[in-house]
Amino acid sequence: MPVWLEAGAWALVGGLALVVGAAVAWFVRVPQRVVAGVMAFGAGVLVSALAFELVDEAERTGGLPATVLGFLGGAVVYVLADLVLARRGARHRKRSTGQPSEQQAAGSGTAIALGALLDGVPESVVLGASLLGGGGVGVGVLAAVFISNLPEGLSSAAGMKQAGRSARYVFGVWAGIAVASGLAGLLGALLLEGAPPQAVAAITAVAAGAILAMLADTMIPEAFERAHLLTGLVMALGFLSAFVIDRA
Repeated sequence: MPVWLEAGAWALVGGLALVVGAAVAWFVRVPQRVVAGVMAFGAGVLVSALAFELVDEAERTGGLPATVLGFLGGAVVYVLADLVLARRGARHRKRSTGQPSEQQAAGSGTAIALGALLDGVPESVVLGASLLGGGGVGVGVLAAVFISNLPEGLSSAAGMKQAGRSARYVFGVWAGIAVASGLAGLLGALLLEGAPPQAVAAITAVAAGAILAMLADTMIPEAFERAHLLTGLVMALGFLSAFVIDRA
């Protein structure tokens, strides 16, 4: 199988976790503190993957300047795009409560969908790029994406349902994001195959910066709002679990 096709398949697998989480939220009433705990765990997993698989690898292969510039650029671009979408009704897109309905904020449905896309694309690009070294998909990154996407889809879909969004909208959004994730992974591998190490490192760092900004802006606040003082411990467990997976 071509590397770019394999990359798309793995990114699609990671994106499908969003659909699974949304289905659980739609058909099962999950306590909000459980959702928050799983989200905190997923955030810890992603932080671990960022530290040990993305930023560290980018610096070793592409050098410190490319990594620093890419990381800062990714964080800045994500925050600016997130600010625009937040003003259009997507501020609480990952929350299980408090999302606006279309009547309360016209166009918020589109903004929430675009926000979900903004959150998912960097992870998928990283998954695609992880195959370029010839050693197969990065297991730690794949686990981090899948584990973090489950509570993300669950919490956000619960908020959509509470805001009166239809099942067609909810599952259409997450299925669309899953497909877009697969395409992002595919394009990431296709466009970066044969690229200089500095370019691959810079793109990886851009995605890493965007992911960290996403965690700080959306996932961690949602987890802390419900789990409170347990958030730090659960997040630490997620970090440690991902580290053990990476080293094992």
